[in-house]
Amino acid sequence: MTSGKQARRQRQAQVARPPVRSTGGRQANMKVVVGVAAGIVGIVAAVALAFAFAGGGSSSSSPSNVSTLPDAAASLAEFRGIPRRGNVLGKPSAPVTLRQYIDLQCPACRAFETEVMPSIVQRYVRSGKLKVESRPIAFIGPDSLLGRRATIAAGKQNRLYDFAQLLYANQGPENSGWLNDDMVTSAAKSIPGVDVQALLDDSNSSEVETAAKTYESQATDDGVRGTPAADPLPLPLAV
Repeated sequence: MTSGKQARRQRQAQVARPPVRSTGGRQANMKVVVGVAAGIVGIVAAVALAFAFAGGGSSSSSPSNVSTLPDAAASLAEFRGIPRRGNVLGKPSAPVTLRQYIDLQCPACRAFETEVMPSIVQRYVRSGKLKVESRPIAFIGPDSLLGRRATIAAGKQNRLYDFAQLLYANQGPENSGWLNDDMVTSAAKSIPGVDVQALLDDSNSSEVETAAKTYESQATDDGVRGTPAADPLPLPLAV
């Protein structure tokens, strides 16, 4: 039988045992890390979409006829210094691509883009490990058509992500009329360096319409049934 003194010594040894620490000899496989991030996209999308169908995700409507939208500075800061070309965010040489389908009216998209995406951008996109390809589609309703065209037009000036983020930050209720010409103009005016008139003209161009039809076709091919949605990535599930 163990004596009381021996038992106390055993307990003290257990308490004093130092925690196990990584020696740094092996680093995490970045493809797996990004794969987890992509998995987060799908999980958040499903939860947010269910939230939207339950009637949540409402946001305040925006005033018309303003030249600078609320939260413009904070929204634009998220992407500052990151390469942008068309509908792609991040270094062209990034080894992994996250493809996502978005609707500017979608409250679930807003929740994901404003609450989850910033951490993905900070950890993976800025470091050059991941690039994001956004494909705007019109899923919610008629007002989404204008938002899609304007967002694609902003991409012609490499400002798709700035433009979309501003609209998410100032999103109103679905199909309430908030996403109108005034809102598009105000968002464009809120982004330094954007040619507002060119964006408005391009929104109604055949080139933008062709791009919109391409995204819709890609969404159909990928089996997209709602927004936000992420194109599955062929990533390994083990290190």
